[in-house]
Amino acid sequence: MTQENDIILQVEGLKAYYQMNYFGVNREVRAVDDITMTMRKNEVYGIAGESSSGKTSFIKVLAAAIRPPLRVVEGTVKYNFKNGPIDVTTASPEQIETVRWKHLSYIMQGSMSVLNPVRRIGRTFQDFAQRPLGLTGKAFEDRVVKHLARLNLPADVLKAYPHELSGGMRQRVTIGLATVCHPEFIIADEPTTALDVVVQKEVLSLIRDIQKEMGASVVFVTHDMSVHANVADRVGIIYAGRLVEEGPTRQMFFTPKHPYTAHLVASLPRIGDTQQRPALEGRPPNLADPPQGCRFHPRCPLAVDKCRKEVPPMIEVAPGQRSACWRWEDVKPLVNIAAPAGAMA
Repeated sequence: MTQENDIILQVEGLKAYYQMNYFGVNREVRAVDDITMTMRKNEVYGIAGESSSGKTSFIKVLAAAIRPPLRVVEGTVKYNFKNGPIDVTTASPEQIETVRWKHLSYIMQGSMSVLNPVRRIGRTFQDFAQRPLGLTGKAFEDRVVKHLARLNLPADVLKAYPHELSGGMRQRVTIGLATVCHPEFIIADEPTTALDVVVQKEVLSLIRDIQKEMGASVVFVTHDMSVHANVADRVGIIYAGRLVEEGPTRQMFFTPKHPYTAHLVASLPRIGDTQQRPALEGRPPNLADPPQGCRFHPRCPLAVDKCRKEVPPMIEVAPGQRSACWRWEDVKPLVNIAAPAGAMA
């Protein structure tokens, strides 16, 4: 059983909506709608789901990057850092500044959205890390060069502009920016997007190695379940703004207890497997006007009348595994799969 002092993140009843008013018309998009979850120290927690499922909005709140029209309507997001607990939904900008990069860090999606194209990499490191580290001059440069060596990057990278580096090198630089202060908690938002499979594997191994070396906790966001199989200790599945299932990675692949999870796992291609993949009809609902009851019911092959009327609670269905489905006992894997490499850990 998880002890309270082992928990680094506790999210309770989180609701974060995009609230807009255009030409006198109010519009509310329920991007994050009543999510409750916890994370342990030194854990890699994977978040999966389709595009427009609410993943990015959720991690914006986790990263304390809440900007209008996104607003936290209800709930708490509490971190238990070494310098003390903090609820980022109510903390002041000054309080957020004390934990950003040094305790709470963010590997953003797409290296060119992070790196300023007209500033050398060394200047970018100064912008990100000099103040949190409290170092200047030679001491700061030595710290950065030593950290870059861990990422298999030469010191002369600091003199380069982003466009002079390959995609893989730029992504390693963004990982370096996010980890040079040795944060306790790292949010990785689709860090392997637009990378070829060889570089993707290098980046995934790098993140895992850095996480183990620093003893950090990592939230890893991607729609690619094969990536979660290789890096995540536990996986949470988000659909239409809600967490619908979470559990240890192995259990999520072999014994999913939500039909949406079963479809995500079944969609993975496998070498030598010629089975036809079962297609999931339809698309995620409009979060400005979500359906009543379970939000997955319009696409669910197991849906019954109760699913259309009542919201299923998130309950424990196996040791460490929770599901929000009225018919979780009837969910079966859609295809026979071999053990994903990371899921065997």
